[in-house]
Amino acid sequence: MSYEADEKGLDLKGKEGHGLIAEGYVMEQPDDFRAGIPDKLPISAWLIVLTEFCERFTYYGSSLIFTLYLRNILGVSKPKTTAIMKGFVAMCYSMTVLGAFVADQYLGKFKAIIAFGIWYNIGTILLSITAIPSINKSFGFAGFMISSYLFIGIGTGGIKANVSAYVAEQIPVGFKETSVPGTYIDSRATTERVYRYFYWSINMGAFLGMFICPVIRNSNEAKDRYAAAFVVPAALMVLCIVVFVSGKSKYYNKPITGSVMGKVIRCARYALKNKQPGYTHWLDGSKGLQNAEWDDKFVDGLRRSLNACKVFCFYPFYWALYNNMTDNFIYQGVCMQHPSWLEADQLNLVNSVVLIIAIPIMDTFFFPFLRRRGIFMGPIKRIFIGFMIVVSGFVYVTIIQKVVYSTGPYYDFQGDNVPDDPVNDIVIWWQLPAYMIVGISEIFASVTGLEYAFSQAPAELKSLLTALFLFTNFLGSLIGMALAPLSVDPLILWLFAGETVLMFIIGCTVFIFFRHVDEEVKSMQSYD
Repeated sequence: MSYEADEKGLDLKGKEGHGLIAEGYVMEQPDDFRAGIPDKLPISAWLIVLTEFCERFTYYGSSLIFTLYLRNILGVSKPKTTAIMKGFVAMCYSMTVLGAFVADQYLGKFKAIIAFGIWYNIGTILLSITAIPSINKSFGFAGFMISSYLFIGIGTGGIKANVSAYVAEQIPVGFKETSVPGTYIDSRATTERVYRYFYWSINMGAFLGMFICPVIRNSNEAKDRYAAAFVVPAALMVLCIVVFVSGKSKYYNKPITGSVMGKVIRCARYALKNKQPGYTHWLDGSKGLQNAEWDDKFVDGLRRSLNACKVFCFYPFYWALYNNMTDNFIYQGVCMQHPSWLEADQLNLVNSVVLIIAIPIMDTFFFPFLRRRGIFMGPIKRIFIGFMIVVSGFVYVTIIQKVVYSTGPYYDFQGDNVPDDPVNDIVIWWQLPAYMIVGISEIFASVTGLEYAFSQAPAELKSLLTALFLFTNFLGSLIGMALAPLSVDPLILWLFAGETVLMFIIGCTVFIFFRHVDEEVKSMQSYD
């Protein structure tokens, strides 16, 4: 299978089992290798990045205003709204595995992204229609649940599973010589780069969506202001599909090989039956076979994938904290003084702005600085740093909640004299550092998770492992749903404190038990 010409005119060939291999790249690490640097991103990768920008505008632009739409327009209680919002996020990320399965088994990533995108777009249009006041009165809540859960949830989950792996599949695999002796273009570094800019596009789309949609909602005094605000994300979803389809001739598409799960199960079953005491790993029992449907390299890749899954088991706790930005952070802000032109949910913009600024700085200065000095920032070290940063953020959030309860006139909002929408004498700007700190944590925890999932899996498992990483957000949402009854005053203070302590323990556990993975990643000398 050949793929002709990126913007540099390279002859690119898709080789099953490896991925995209470009002229000048070799699979084995050269003997004089001293440092690896990233290559420029091909146009196909940039088109996928732009597609993700449009989709994230749609997702965050609409979902950000869900909380106040449920509370103020549909009259849903605070605990029920929290449960609905966390359930929505859970629905979105539970669909990632389905999206990967549909692409691998039936459609391929290109067609799967289009199909899920159209389904998604139906949901955004339905959401806009059911928010119209004349329809809202009789069908508002049902319309919201159907459009958000059935259409948007399935659509965004299906897209997310495939676009996250598809963008990295556009990167040529291996090592390529540069003009500097001992320095090679290394696709591992390029994969890190593409995921940083992929994540940058997520947050640029989120920033614009979270800025524009609330502005439309707040500037429109008419009763249909939410309907007007929901129309804009629907229009961007149309643009998302158009942008993605426009790059059809430029994408590298792996052949559809069917779901790999059967092969994984058979390989694992054979290994367990033939396990020997002297084996380094229990999967070694599947090695050394002739004419089997798997080879030793697949077994090694499966072993790395299983190790990655062990690390991913700790991510739901990170997402449980992270998802507080869409509900509990907003509730905290609602109880603080803020300007008339600002709603509490709009502070989510700060999180995106931090990432928009920080990611290019990290990619251009910070990580190259470390590479030039021979400092290897392996995935576990980056994940640990991300977890500790979010811990520091929640220490701050807990302190701010305590300050809110220590400030009059309503203190912890208990008693008969507390109105429906009480506000204490503390300004909302105290929340800004919390959003900023959580944003910085994403660069180390979330971006690294995506890159780690893709880089450790063999070619056949990359989509599945990426989907499983995204699936951890679903599990984090389930944790959030279980804790939703605690999202009330004054129990939320203890919720924040408990989440902080637990996340600190989780971060330390990951570093202690998995730091050896960094050395294994550093020692990888072949893409074969």
